[in-house]
Amino acid sequence: MRLHYLQHVSFEGLGNIENWAIENNHIISRTLLFNNDKLPHLADFDWLIILGGPMNVYDEKKYPWLINEKKFIMNAISNNKVVLGICLGAQLISDVLGSRVFKNAHLEIGWHPVSITPDASSSSICKLPQRFMAFHWHGDTFKLPPGCKKLAETDGCKNQAFEYNNKVVGLQFHLDSTIESIELLIKNCSEDMIAGKYTQTSDEILSRKTHVKEISNLMNLFLDNIFKSR
Repeated sequence: MRLHYLQHVSFEGLGNIENWAIENNHIISRTLLFNNDKLPHLADFDWLIILGGPMNVYDEKKYPWLINEKKFIMNAISNNKVVLGICLGAQLISDVLGSRVFKNAHLEIGWHPVSITPDASSSSICKLPQRFMAFHWHGDTFKLPPGCKKLAETDGCKNQAFEYNNKVVGLQFHLDSTIESIELLIKNCSEDMIAGKYTQTSDEILSRKTHVKEISNLMNLFLDNIFKSR
């Protein structure tokens, strides 16, 4: 299987997804959008992974490559590719499917429990526990796109996951994070860590390293389920 990913900043890579792909002998390719890399042809990949980033989907003047990225994502969806968006990636999918992305009532940064909705029982995340811990780092959220199933929520953010047409999945939360990627986020985005109800300090985040192994296992379950069902 050929997996292609879109990376928005140097410090947010594939993380646990890369480990899963290597273990399962999948082919990995990438587009570094911050380097103005050329986007691939649709025939060159089977899965498209859209990673996170500190920019917003509406920052097109500051990051003009967002315009072509959105068109590319829509073309991948229209051509029946498996598409997975994480954090900013989920927001980009929401945007191209005609939904609104906007500031959430709260920043959500750190380790917070995710609850699965009833619609998730027949979805790509059906193998995950009814409630599990995940890593979060976002200030924006999205309205559920038309035709999508809501799959998950947290106390601080109503829409945490959705599925469209059985092949497109958006996850606001992170199961891809490794301890290294979390440390890089703290280093590069420390200005986001404004005190709030759902914002943890760097010490709180890094003291909960047992969660890192747990989300790695959950990511493997999730990706295995998509691979076997597609």
